[in-house]
Amino acid sequence: MTVPLALWLALSCVHAVAADAPTSAAALQEKYQSLQPQLAHNQFSRPISLNSTESSSAIKGDIYAVVDYPFAQVHGSLTSPAHWCDVLILHLNTKYCRAGPGQNPSTISMRVGKKNSQDLDDAYRLDFAYRVNTSSDDYFDIRLNADKGPLDTRDYRIQLEAIPTADGRSFIHLMYSYSYGFASRVALRAYLATAGSDKVGFTVVDKSSDGKPNYVGGMRGTVERNTMRYYLAIDAYLSGLATTPAQQLEQRLQTWFAATERYPRQLHEVNKEDYLTMKRKEYARQNSEKTPD
Repeated sequence: MTVPLALWLALSCVHAVAADAPTSAAALQEKYQSLQPQLAHNQFSRPISLNSTESSSAIKGDIYAVVDYPFAQVHGSLTSPAHWCDVLILHLNTKYCRAGPGQNPSTISMRVGKKNSQDLDDAYRLDFAYRVNTSSDDYFDIRLNADKGPLDTRDYRIQLEAIPTADGRSFIHLMYSYSYGFASRVALRAYLATAGSDKVGFTVVDKSSDGKPNYVGGMRGTVERNTMRYYLAIDAYLSGLATTPAQQLEQRLQTWFAATERYPRQLHEVNKEDYLTMKRKEYARQNSEKTPD
C-alpha cells in the first residue's frame, strides 16, 4: 500500500449510527420540524443542517437536508446496494465500488485512496454489510456496517434515512463515524498537523477581528468536509435520474463537481477536467467484468 493511513482516514467515507439518532418516521419528522429555522437560514444557501462531534476514540458527522425529489423516487433509488456504488464513486477518494449478490443483506466492497488516479492495488479495501433496516411508504432506514478497517480503526457505520415532506420533496438524514485506537489517532493527527493543517470544516467557531469566520479544523473539520461531499453525491446521483441512462454519469459528475465548488474553502481539491477524466475512467473500471481480489 502506498496511500498514507492518515490520509485515508482523513478522506474515508464511513458513516455511523449513534445511539441518539432518529430511528423512526415519527422521530425524523420531529427533527425536520425542529430544524426549520436552520434549514431556512444558513451559510450553505440550500436547506442543510450540518454538525459534528469528537470523542477520545471516535469521530462523527451528520447532515440533515431537504432534497428536491419525491420520496418514492428517493426510496426506489437509494434502497438498492448497486445504486449506492453510483453514489459513492462520485467522491474524489472512492476508487472502486462493487455491490455483492443479494439485496438485503448484501455487501458493498470499496477501494478508497488518493484524490488522483490510482491503481486499485495501492488503495485500501473496505467491505460493508448492507441492510435495509426499515422500508415503508413514508420512511426508510439503510445501514452499512464494517467492523474493521486498516490498523486499529473499527466500527465503521453508515446510516441514511428519509421521509416525504408535505410539499412533495424528501427530508434525509445522513450520518457517518468510525472508531480508532492509539496508532490511527496518532497517524491522523500527524497528517492534520502537516499536510492537512490548512483544512477546515463548516462550523464557525468564532470570528477574526475583521469579522471573517474562523472554521473548525482538525478531525471535526475532516468529518464535516466528507459529510458534505457525500450529501452532494447523493443529490447529484438523484439529479441524474431525470436524464437518459447514457447521460446519467456525465450529469452526476458535472453536478457533483459544480456543487463542491460552491464551497471552495472547504472542498476544492482538483480542477474540473482532471476530476472528470479520472472519474470516467474509474466508473468504467468499476463496471468492468473483472472484480479485484
